[in-house]
Amino acid sequence: MNTVAENATGEKIYIDDKEITLVGTAHVSRESVELVEAVINEQAPDTVCVELCPSRFQSIKKKDQWLEMDIIKVIKEKKSFLLLSNLMLASFQKRIGDKLGVKPGEEMIRAIDTAESTGAEICLADRDITITLSRTWRSTGFWSKMKLLFQLILSMGGVDDIDEKDIEAMKQADMLESILSEVEKTHPILREILIDERDRYLAQKIKTAPGKKIVAVVGAGHEPGIRRYINDDIDIKALETLPPKGKFSGVLKWLIPAVIVCLIIFGFFQGGADAGKDMIVWWVAVNGIFAGIGAIIAFGHPVTILSAICAAPLTSLNPMIAAGWVSGLVEAIVRKPKVRDLESLPDDIMSVRGFWRNKATRILLVVVFTNLGSGIGTFVALPLMMKVLGG
Repeated sequence: MNTVAENATGEKIYIDDKEITLVGTAHVSRESVELVEAVINEQAPDTVCVELCPSRFQSIKKKDQWLEMDIIKVIKEKKSFLLLSNLMLASFQKRIGDKLGVKPGEEMIRAIDTAESTGAEICLADRDITITLSRTWRSTGFWSKMKLLFQLILSMGGVDDIDEKDIEAMKQADMLESILSEVEKTHPILREILIDERDRYLAQKIKTAPGKKIVAVVGAGHEPGIRRYINDDIDIKALETLPPKGKFSGVLKWLIPAVIVCLIIFGFFQGGADAGKDMIVWWVAVNGIFAGIGAIIAFGHPVTILSAICAAPLTSLNPMIAAGWVSGLVEAIVRKPKVRDLESLPDDIMSVRGFWRNKATRILLVVVFTNLGSGIGTFVALPLMMKVLGG
C-alpha cells in the first residue's frame, strides 16, 4: 500500500518503508532547474532517481562522445534510422533550450550534481532510448516509419514559434509525445511504447531504488503514470526485450519479391520475349530512378547516386539487403566523415540545413531516403509492369 501527500516542493508517495518525492519537470525550463536543486537540498535523500538512461547519462558526462561514432558500423547494424531519429529529437530539445537560455535536460544535470554534492546515490531510472525507439520501429510499418521521420523534420521547423509559456505547458506531456502527437492519433500503439511502458519502467526503478528516502526527477507528463503503476509488480526484463518481428511483415518482405519475379516470368510466357524484356526494363528503370531521386534529395555524391540506381532493382528482390545500406556505405567511403564533422555534429543538428551539410548525418539521410525512394519505386513499377501484359 502507498499513501500520497502534497507539499510545496513535490508530491510525496509512501510505499512500504520508503518515502518517495516525485518532482515533475519540463526538460527545458529554468523553473524546473531551480525546483530540482531546492527539493534535493531540502529533502537530503538517500537516492536521487533521474529520468535518464545509461546512454543519455554518458552523453551528459562525456561531451565528446560523437568522436567515437562509427558510421559504417551503424549502417551495418541497421541502426541508421534510429540514430537519425535520435539526433532529430536531440535537435528539437537543444534548439528550444538555446532559445530560452537553458541546456536541454539541465534539470537532470542539476539533479545529478546536487545529488553528488549531498552524498546521495544516483539511480538512472529510464529505459534506454535505443530500446524505446527499437520497440517503436518494430511496431510500425515502412510508411509509418517515414511518417515519423517527416513529423520529426517538421517539428524542427516549428521551434521558433515556441515561447517559455509553451515550454511550461509541455510539462503536461512527454517530449516524444509532444513531437509525435499527430502520428500518435493514427498509431495509438506509439503511446503504449513511448509513454505507458516508460511509466511502468520508471515506477519500478524508482520504488526499487536503494535507500528509504528517494527523490525522483521525471518529466511531469510521466507523473500520473508513475503514480498509477507504483504498486504494480512490473517485469523490467520484459520491457527491455525487443518483440519478435510480426509474421505478416516477415512473409510480406519475401512475398513482394516473389510476386515481382513470378510476374516477370509470367510475362515471358504470356506475352513473349518482348513483353518480358519490357517488364524487366520498367522494373529496373522505375526502381532505380526513384532510389536515385532519394539519394539526390539527401545530397549524395554522384557515385552514391549511381550506386543507389544500380543497387535498388536488385536489392528490392532480396529482403536481406536494402538499397540504402549500399548507397550509405558508398557515401561513407567516398565522403568519409572527418574528425571536424563529428566535432561539429552538436551544432549542425541545430538546423535542417546542418543535417544535410554534415557528412555524418548526410550518410544517414542517404540511407533513409534511398530506401524510401526504392520502396516507392517498387509500388510504382508494379502497375506499369502489369500494364505491359494488358497492352
